Amino acid sequence: MARTSIPRIYVERTLAVIKPDAIDKAEEIEDIIVKSGFVILQRRKLQLSPEKCSEFYADQYGKLNFPSLIAFMSSGPIVALTLARNNAIAHWKSIIGPVNSTKAREIHPKCLRAKYGTSDLENAVHGSESFNAAEREIKFMFPNSAIGPLPSKETHEEYLSRYVYPTLLRGLTDLCKHKPHNPCVWLAQWLIKNNPNTPQICEVLEEEAKP
Repeated sequence: MARTSIPRIYVERTLAVIKPDAIDKAEEIEDIIVKSGFVILQRRKLQLSPEKCSEFYADQYGKLNFPSLIAFMSSGPIVALTLARNNAIAHWKSIIGPVNSTKAREIHPKCLRAKYGTSDLENAVHGSESFNAAEREIKFMFPNSAIGPLPSKETHEEYLSRYVYPTLLRGLTDLCKHKPHNPCVWLAQWLIKNNPNTPQICEVLEEEAKP
């Protein structure tokens, strides 16, 4: 019998920010986010001080447009969102498009920056550039969040390989052997019955006391 292939799905998180120039379109943008397959885990509307903006954009300190960026980002309220889905960072970056809104309208007219942005600076939305940036930015925007640090893809793969795939593969193999009328219900019951995390209760028989 051919070996059953189990798809590997990794749920990643990223930070999205709706900037002051697009704040009046926040609801519309969030609707696009959800329709694009994201789950919004956290949402926060706030206004950053220039000092906080400087801290958030610390990696851009020294660039010519840094003062203008800080003035713009602290000029009004923003909406910060933690987004989750498979390949969240790359997918969100593809949806928002190039940094320059004018260029975005030329090469990616359907992206968010082409639709809602007006310039290189006022480009409507922000997205984390990398895994490490996403972790730092989510912690920055949601310091009191109960969600822990982002686990790496390797950590997910190791956990699934060690604790999930072996049991699921056994269940799918038995499913193929039994060919039940309702395979989904049968597999669900099989997984409950064969859950490796279920505590094992062992009976201990006491020896009769010798006289």
